[in-house]
Amino acid sequence: MAEQDADNRVAAVVIMAAGAGTRMKSAVPKVLHRVAGKSMVALAIDTADALSPDRLVVVVGHQRELVTEHLAEIAPHVTIAIQERPLGTGDAVRAGLAALPGVVGEIVVTSGDVPLLEAETLIDLVAAHREGGNAVTVLSAVVPDPTGYGRIVRDGEEVARIVEQSDATAEELAIVEINSGIYVFDAATLGEGLAALQAANAQGELYLTDVISHAHDAGRRVGARVLADYLQTEGVNDRLQLAERGAELNRRILAHWMAEGVTVLDPATTWVQAGVDLAEDVTLLPGTSLEGATSVGRGATIGPDTTLIDVEVGENARVLRTHAELAVIGDDATVGPFSFLRPGTEIGTRAHIGAFVETKKAVIGDGAKVPHLTYCGDAVVGEGSNIGAGTIFANYDGLGKYTSTVGAHSFVGSDSVLVAPVHIADGAYVAAGSTITADVGPGELAVSRGQQRNIRGWVARKRPGTATAAAAEAALAPTEPREHAAEGTESGE
Repeated sequence: MAEQDADNRVAAVVIMAAGAGTRMKSAVPKVLHRVAGKSMVALAIDTADALSPDRLVVVVGHQRELVTEHLAEIAPHVTIAIQERPLGTGDAVRAGLAALPGVVGEIVVTSGDVPLLEAETLIDLVAAHREGGNAVTVLSAVVPDPTGYGRIVRDGEEVARIVEQSDATAEELAIVEINSGIYVFDAATLGEGLAALQAANAQGELYLTDVISHAHDAGRRVGARVLADYLQTEGVNDRLQLAERGAELNRRILAHWMAEGVTVLDPATTWVQAGVDLAEDVTLLPGTSLEGATSVGRGATIGPDTTLIDVEVGENARVLRTHAELAVIGDDATVGPFSFLRPGTEIGTRAHIGAFVETKKAVIGDGAKVPHLTYCGDAVVGEGSNIGAGTIFANYDGLGKYTSTVGAHSFVGSDSVLVAPVHIADGAYVAAGSTITADVGPGELAVSRGQQRNIRGWVARKRPGTATAAAAEAALAPTEPREHAAEGTESGE
């Protein structure tokens, strides 16, 4: 988001987010569908916040309860306005203006379904509005295919009116400069224009665009700021467009990070959400998805085939073929392949989490190793300790979950079970195959397993006629004696 500046401040921003979005064919309101990890309305709010508006109004209508609940969670500073019936964009903005009694100054109107719109674009639009001394300024663009958009009809350098696709003549349909649906209004001009709206169009709706012709006919200056990057103006009306806007925003995010010194080996298979932070010399390998508030330190390598959600990765760490959420990975640590880090995992500097290891609420000390085939839940593993293959931290007794600890520079042998809560002290050993139910003191070796018995002849008696029995019989057969040396050899006889 662009840096906020007092020079950018406007009286209000009104975001239209009341539409039903029927072409989405979804139980989820259109503006709550996500692009780059955020709802489209959240992206619109982030962009609007760059103008430091005195008031920010979001107009809701369809499934208003869901949208309002979401807004309370992500943007408690916004004011909610309700469009009771879907009577068009003019009616939606009229509902927004009703939430701004006595407002004076500039009002920016934008939409909750244009996820590529950038903060710098709104800042530039406001600057152009002021420089031109306009009563209204429209953000427009020249697009390859204007089908479906309102067309900008000019009167010299000024805008005379905007005609919607369904109301346009053949001549007007040939116009390629389109209306983005994003505007700056003088508050008085907007109020007067809204009051004069009539539903005299093919759709029987109150068009916000009619405020433009009202202002022009009243002799007020209406300008247009043509946006070269027309993709910013493209909205989302269906799932295909949602995917297209998402892919484009991801491409732009990756381009930004590559310009900042991040290596992305295969942009086509790499996804980075809007809230992610990457340092210089990070390398992202194919199949990587970085989500939420994930941050990656300088020199770290992520991937291939890795998903990190709200994960903090330290400098020079290596994370491959791993799924991790709400975890911390320390400097120079290595994780993977095929590791699963669940919330609450903290991995220390130079620590190692290996193949087919699952952690949950586990604190792994500096230089400690959990190399393979281990469940490490509700655990604290001390500095320099080693957890053998197949170890289970049995943390749940059916009623509650408990924590076990392994001290510094201790060793837990393979195929052991630590039944929580137990404490393995510093410098202790657990023999392979042990089930530990009591604490182990410093320097002690804990052995908890049955004594081995070998029952002779069991296979011959219990599994006669099998391949196993035949193999055993052959192995037990007496070895043929070697032939004696022939007489007269070099034995000296």
